[in-house]
Amino acid sequence: MIVADTNLIAYLLIPGQKTALAQAVFQQDPAWIAPFLWRSEFRNVLALYMRQGQLVLADALLFMEAAETLLQGCEYQVESMPVLRLAERSGCAAYDCEFVHLAQELGIPLLTFDAKLLKVFPQTAIAPESFVGH
Repeated sequence: MIVADTNLIAYLLIPGQKTALAQAVFQQDPAWIAPFLWRSEFRNVLALYMRQGQLVLADALLFMEAAETLLQGCEYQVESMPVLRLAERSGCAAYDCEFVHLAQELGIPLLTFDAKLLKVFPQTAIAPESFVGH
């Protein structure tokens, strides 16, 4: 089981340059979880793609539905205090610390492309390339 950051979820579902890597992660460990925040972040990714003319609304809705299906029953509420402590201590955004806290609380890795999280939380955050051995 892994905590998947929003970009990993997006790369898995929205075809692009890193889709093959996200698929390799999924093949290695298909048990993905995330804090509820992933939904808002994923909607923001979809909105960006629509603004850039890379997606139309109908396709964005299909990707959102696929993501919700992927993570159905695998979403977690996180406590504010530990998230804010992590944010204070690390200088990272609180929304990023939600993913970190969930991974730390459950003792599982957070797979992320975020360079700052990888640097600041090396015991928790793992790059997808490292996870699959690329």
